[in-house]
Amino acid sequence: MTGMMESVKARPAKGGSEYRRVEPEEEEELDGAEWARRAEAGSRRRKTAERYVFTCALFASLNAILLGYDVGVMSGAIIYIQKDLHITEFQEEILVGCLSVISLLGSLSGGRTSDAIGRKWTMGLGAIIFQTGAAIMTFAPSFTVLMIGRLLAGVGIGFGAMISAVYIAEISPAAARGTLTSLPEICINLGILLGYVSNYAFSGLSEHISWRVMLGVGILPSVFIGVALFVIPESPRWLMMEKRVPEARAVLLQISESEAEVEERLAEIEEAANIMKSVNSEDKAVWRELLNPSPAVRRMLYAGCGIQLFQQITGIDATVYYSPTIFRDAGIKSDQELLAATVAVGFTKTIFILVAIFLIDKVGRKPLLYVSTIGMTVCLFALGTALTLRKHAEGLISPNLGIDMAIFAVCGNVAFFSIGMGPICWVLSSEIFPIRLRAQASALGQVGGRVGSGLVSMSFLSMARAISVGGMFFVFAAISTVSVVFVYFCVPETKGKTLEQIEIMFEGGKEWKGGGEVELEDTQHLIQGDKKSFSLG
Repeated sequence: MTGMMESVKARPAKGGSEYRRVEPEEEEELDGAEWARRAEAGSRRRKTAERYVFTCALFASLNAILLGYDVGVMSGAIIYIQKDLHITEFQEEILVGCLSVISLLGSLSGGRTSDAIGRKWTMGLGAIIFQTGAAIMTFAPSFTVLMIGRLLAGVGIGFGAMISAVYIAEISPAAARGTLTSLPEICINLGILLGYVSNYAFSGLSEHISWRVMLGVGILPSVFIGVALFVIPESPRWLMMEKRVPEARAVLLQISESEAEVEERLAEIEEAANIMKSVNSEDKAVWRELLNPSPAVRRMLYAGCGIQLFQQITGIDATVYYSPTIFRDAGIKSDQELLAATVAVGFTKTIFILVAIFLIDKVGRKPLLYVSTIGMTVCLFALGTALTLRKHAEGLISPNLGIDMAIFAVCGNVAFFSIGMGPICWVLSSEIFPIRLRAQASALGQVGGRVGSGLVSMSFLSMARAISVGGMFFVFAAISTVSVVFVYFCVPETKGKTLEQIEIMFEGGKEWKGGGEVELEDTQHLIQGDKKSFSLG
């Protein structure tokens, strides 16, 4: 395959795009030794490019550790914040849940900011804002000051988390994009695990000190982000949008297997960027198109925003933020035992996200989503059953069995979430939108997810008091059942397609109604037959 790619050279075209592909039959005949030499050189270059792209994606994903750490650490820190600052249950819900809603400000402004100053510097700005908020929380003398720091941290997380997925999608080759854009979800899970471990490690300190140390440790990942900004390049697609073609070519030379692939990707990006010039690409026009979408853009919004919403309203944040509350309701008494049980949840979540990373570009997005949503439904129902039986039918099961069932159901729920809904949500939201809409549409997709997360986090304790903790998980199980239907009707398969080919797939009404499955060969035929179909009208 490498040899074939090396045999494809780029020559100037007479009209249209500056770049075009030369067919293999135009290449001069080479002897066997020369082919072997070129194949070996191509193999070395491919491995170098793969390592470089992976490194860039990994550094860009560090922002997600901030989000994960905050989610994990707050579940344990809140126990000691309650005791130290004497906050009410309502204040606890606001403190925990406000981050999801406030991160919307970062997400929505992040799209516009990334178009103005670039993808990677937007990630850096988010890290600085988060550092400021985390420092304020660490030294907060009261609930009011703690909330100010929490709000700043939320804005910073919104900035970084949204743009990281966009950046990774824009530097990744189509064949590895699913794996690489799953890295933020891996880092979220790693951050959650680190948060749980931090809770357990510092739980022996005094009530006044323990939660401050737990929150203060969260500043460390943002320091690494600052270092990463001097390692990773800017997105080549953003550079092309800014007409900085030599810089875009230099980046593509580092992340592509061959010069022929560089020319091919430049041609694709240039054609997509030229479409932007034919329409009013100002920020207001982009939002106007998103709020009054064409049928193709509407389908994109259904898939992108819908998957973000279902990711959250199926209760994953309730499971993670309030896992100590769940385990206490199941029968665990000691604070340290509660925090130890959450570490088991964190390990499970991290292990299964690694499983997803290896499957997402092999099995595809949609099959994993089916396994994920169905498995989550079963586990949520089992958790609701275990907690309800313990509360209303104590004689039917032993206390230890109830605790084991609850821990098993929570771990099962986060495991199924991590192999599907968790990573694929990031992948889809970063790859289904065209270049002119990608930053703002990805930010808009975050709205559904963050609002859903905030509603769940800020109402869980109140609702659980009204209908019981077990009753809440029956509600989540019902919503998860609906998500299975949503995946069937609204989410297409995008495995192995370039970002530009995905755009064409969403435009094709027939192909969409057939289930959203368009073969790569069909898409390539569409590209050859109708270059104008890059525009979504």
